[in-house]
Amino acid sequence: MENLDRSTAEIKLVLETYFNGIFFGDAKLLRNVFHTQALVAGDINGIPYFKTADQYLTGVENRKSPYESGEVLSMKIVSIEIMNSIAVAKVNVPIFEYNYYDFLSLVLIDNKWLIINKLLTHINN
Repeated sequence: MENLDRSTAEIKLVLETYFNGIFFGDAKLLRNVFHTQALVAGDINGIPYFKTADQYLTGVENRKSPYESGEVLSMKIVSIEIMNSIAVAKVNVPIFEYNYYDFLSLVLIDNKWLIINKLLTHINN
């Protein structure tokens, strides 16, 4: 139980870093929580979306951030499931005109939780 509690706390920190990186447009911060070989896939308004982590992070670097747009940070963790050295987190990421839901796959590598896969979709409110 102690390991599960510790892993949950560590994953929550990763997710808070993820939220802050997206909100403030801080790709360097995001690079700390994404595995270098991570993939980002899903759909936006029904249009397929697929990028490498590097392509995704470059996009974050080059766009106006939600913070710069005057938005309020309202991202939240919906759920976290952990099994041994893998985990899945469901998060809600409302930014710009989108209401994203992300499913983030995480792996424990060298005692550090990293996002290895990001699945995303936008749903209408």
